[in-house]
Amino acid sequence: MAADYDLLVIGGGINGTGIARDAAGRGASVLLVEMGDLAGATSSASTKLIHGGLRYLEYYEFDLVRKALKEREVLWRAAPHIAWPLRFILPHHKDLRPAWLLRLGLFLYDHLGGRKLLPATKTVRLDEAPYSQGLKKLFSKGFEYSDCWVDDARLVVLNARDAASRGTDIRTRTKCVSARREGNVWKVVLTDLASGEDKTVTASALVNAAGPWVAEMLHGISGVHNGADVRLVKGSHIIVPRRFEHDRCFIFQNGDGRIVFAIPYEGDFTLIGTTDVDYTGDLAQVRITEDEIDYLCRAASEYLEKPIAREDVVHTYSGVRPLYDDGAKDAKAATRDYVLELDGGDGGPAVLSVFGGKITTYRKLAEHVLDKLGPFLPFKRGPWTADAPLPGGDFKVDEFDAQVAQLEKDFPFLGKPLATRLMRLYGTEARKFLGESISPADLGRCFGADLHEIEVKWLMDREWARSADDILWRRTKLGLRLSREEAAELDTFVSGYLAEKTGAAA
Repeated sequence: MAADYDLLVIGGGINGTGIARDAAGRGASVLLVEMGDLAGATSSASTKLIHGGLRYLEYYEFDLVRKALKEREVLWRAAPHIAWPLRFILPHHKDLRPAWLLRLGLFLYDHLGGRKLLPATKTVRLDEAPYSQGLKKLFSKGFEYSDCWVDDARLVVLNARDAASRGTDIRTRTKCVSARREGNVWKVVLTDLASGEDKTVTASALVNAAGPWVAEMLHGISGVHNGADVRLVKGSHIIVPRRFEHDRCFIFQNGDGRIVFAIPYEGDFTLIGTTDVDYTGDLAQVRITEDEIDYLCRAASEYLEKPIAREDVVHTYSGVRPLYDDGAKDAKAATRDYVLELDGGDGGPAVLSVFGGKITTYRKLAEHVLDKLGPFLPFKRGPWTADAPLPGGDFKVDEFDAQVAQLEKDFPFLGKPLATRLMRLYGTEARKFLGESISPADLGRCFGADLHEIEVKWLMDREWARSADDILWRRTKLGLRLSREEAAELDTFVSGYLAEKTGAAA
C-alpha cells in the first residue's frame, strides 16, 4: 500500500519540529501533528539557554556536555536574530565547591566543545564594577564564562516554518488518537480538536516526539512493546523586576547541589530558575508550587544584595521534562541526554520514540533519529542542517546591530525600540510583513506595547498562532507588558479574524 506520507511526526516541540525540518530537507514527505500550539508545553518552558550544562560535568556526562558545547555556535550562526552570546558570572561561595574545582570545571567547559567565537573563561573581582552590581558584598571572587541565549518558542516556530517551506504538512490542534500497523504502513487516526472531525492517514514511519506524553502516546500505538521508562521532572521559573543593570547573568550554587540562574530578561525583568522536582500530576495543569517559589526566592536572595520576596514575582512558568529513567535517585541527577527507541515491527513499518533531550542538542537529535530511520525512508540526501540558517537568520552573527540600523533607516517611523524587537523576533523576515508600510497607520490597530495588527496577522497566517496566549507568551513574550484588558481585546480580534478566514475559505 502506498502511504500518504513517508514520515508522520507526533509532537510540535523542538524535537518534533527539528526532525520534521531535517527529514523534509532530505526529500521525505512529512506530516507533523501537535495537539496544542507549537512549543505549547516543555519547549517554551526552558531557561532559554544554549549551553553545555556546566553542572553535568559533576555527573561525568562528558559526552553530553561535549555534544551540547559543539552545538552552541552552530545554533547561534543559524539564528543570530533569536540567539546571542551571554557572559555568566559564577561567584565563589566559600562554603560550597572549592575554587580549584570550579576552575577545573570551567577549563574543561572551555576546551571540550571546540569553542571558536565565544570568549574564554576569566577570573573576576566581584567587588569591582560591573560585577559588584546586584551582589552581596561578601562575594569578592568569581569566574566569568560564556554560553548563549535563545528564544526557545521562536526556535520551535522557525524550525516549523522551515519544515513547511520544504513541503511539510503541519497541523496544530490535531491529536493522534491511535496508530496501527496495516501491511507496510501505519494507519493513523487524527482528530481535529477545533472541529472534532476525525481523519485517517497513512505513513511509512512514525516518530513519537510527544515530550511528556511520549509514554502515553506509546499506549495508543498498537503492536509496540517498548520497555523504556520516562521520568517526568518539573522545572519552574519566576520572573521579577530587573535586579541589576549590567548585561551579565549570574549562576548561583546552592547547598543542595543544584544551581540557579538569574538572567536579564526582556529588558525590564530578571528570570530566575530552575527547579528539579519529580512530577506525577496532570500534564495539562503544570504549575509552580508555593514551595518552588520559596526555593527560588531563597536561593537567589542568598547572593543578591536586594532580597527577592514572593510579592516581587510578576510571572511564573513551569514545564515537565520527559527524561529517560536511568534509575538516578534524585531528579537533579537524572540524565539530560536523549535516548532513541526504535521498533522496526519485524519487517513492518517503524516507529521511533524520543526520550529526554535538551533544547541545545535538538539538531543533533534530529540527525540521529533520521540515521536510525534511514533504512525505512526514501531520503535523497544526507545531513544538511549544520550550515543552514533558519528563517530570518540569513546574516552573520556580528551583523545584528547593522541589521537593526538598516531596518530603522528603511522604516524610520518604527523607531529603534520597535525595530530592535522586530529584528529580534523575525530577523530579515520582518521586512516581509512590513512590506510597503510608510507610516504607523500602515501597521494597523495597536493592541498595546507596540504590537500591531500587521504583526498579529503575520503570526496567524504564517506561524500558526490561534489565540492571544500563542501570540503573547510564545511568539512575542509581550504578555509581560499588555494589561488583562488589552489581552482580552487581542483575543477577541484573533477569534474574529479566524472566523473571517474560515468563512472566506468555505
